[in-house]
Amino acid sequence: MELCDKSALELSRLLRKGEITSRDITESVFQRIHEKESSINAFITTTPDLAFQQADKADRRLRKEKNRSPLMGIPIAIKDILCTKGIRTTCGSKMLGNFFPAYHATVVDRILDQGAVLIGKTNMDEFGMGSSTENSIIGPTHNPLHPDYVSGGSSGGSAAAVAAGETILAIGTDTGGSIRLPSAFCGIVGMKPTYGRVSRYGLIAYASSLDQVGAMGRSVQDCALLLDEMTGHDPLDSTSADMAGSNFLDSITHDIKGIKIGIPKEYFIQGLDPRIQDHIMEAVSLLKANGATIREISLPHTQYAVSAYYLIATAEACSNLARYDGVRYGFRATDDIEDTITMYEATRSLGFGREVKRRIMLGTYVLSAGYYDAYYLKAQKVRTLIREDFIKAFENVDCIIAPVSPCLPFKLGEKMDDPLQMYLVDIYTVSLNLSGLPGMSIPCGSADGLPIGMQIIGRPFDEQMVFNVGYAYEELSGD
Repeated sequence: MELCDKSALELSRLLRKGEITSRDITESVFQRIHEKESSINAFITTTPDLAFQQADKADRRLRKEKNRSPLMGIPIAIKDILCTKGIRTTCGSKMLGNFFPAYHATVVDRILDQGAVLIGKTNMDEFGMGSSTENSIIGPTHNPLHPDYVSGGSSGGSAAAVAAGETILAIGTDTGGSIRLPSAFCGIVGMKPTYGRVSRYGLIAYASSLDQVGAMGRSVQDCALLLDEMTGHDPLDSTSADMAGSNFLDSITHDIKGIKIGIPKEYFIQGLDPRIQDHIMEAVSLLKANGATIREISLPHTQYAVSAYYLIATAEACSNLARYDGVRYGFRATDDIEDTITMYEATRSLGFGREVKRRIMLGTYVLSAGYYDAYYLKAQKVRTLIREDFIKAFENVDCIIAPVSPCLPFKLGEKMDDPLQMYLVDIYTVSLNLSGLPGMSIPCGSADGLPIGMQIIGRPFDEQMVFNVGYAYEELSGD
């Protein structure tokens, strides 16, 4: 097995023993990028010179420092929606095609301080708006397992890079399933933490009350390792939870005896691919056979989640994206403009892609006079009801298991002409963003050679339970 195919935890142990170097791992990763990237398109920008400098620095630190982070010397890719000082950050959009931030996002600072090696910035749906990574300025990311299929979105580049061995770990963001869906489609593990657990400072906003930064890796432990280095209060982010950093990796256990797992009946209905349902229920049976208690629960407002989400998300998007007007930074259509309004119109018409413009128009409509109460305000009330459904359910269970997607990975271009069908792919993921809950996608078998993801949902700030149940299943299933 090549070094680029090993888990972060295994590589960290080998580094500590002095059996390999960070440069060895980094060379392996870039060799894989050289071999695979032309057929996957996972990266918008790669940073080989910087990566080897960081790898050599990590190797020096590994020889000198006793208390070393398990992340030290491990290659990592970052979704191109997080600011990186002096490194192009595009959000997959022409609007930011030549944007070089003057600062790092907090999560980037934290992982680099711990000695991680930055491989590059990964491809994504423009401004995070999509479920397939087909809405990107550089074209779609292909599923590394089946190149004719999508990688999921919007963090498809991060998921594909991990699955293909083009990086060891990756950071993604999740506004409506953008970590969990591509993780499921590419057969890796992806963790969306509780809203507020990880700083959003330096995350270029799509929908501020829904966006969250999370971890992607080849195993549950890899995600715990990465998330540990990302958490903790950040005074630069007003939504950051006032709590200390985490210790998820060292606290993981596979003992699930007595743990109560909820199965929401509203998630296992017509429209869910029966092959996905069968694999998830087999997983549930395996957990039950090893000591977990299984209970059916109800989340009665689930049917309204997609509608509420796409009203709230688009409303916040049209507000957040108003800053891109061609005046201070980013793309400008032309300098030969007679008046400001004409410049705005030309810049936004040419700078934004079709899906982004669609969502801006939807958001503008629902916030407009005469429609605010009927749409946006009502959606916020439904959001409260959805969160209350989960709070009530967690009175009787410790975690919830559900599908990630109602369908298997689909072919490139299959849903691009039908936005509604694309939006419905998010039906099982958006509720967690509306509720601010943690959720993880973990591989759960396959059908027709296409990977299936199982979603584990926890109480607010109880990522540890999610990791424990995921790790138990990983150990029991042998995946």
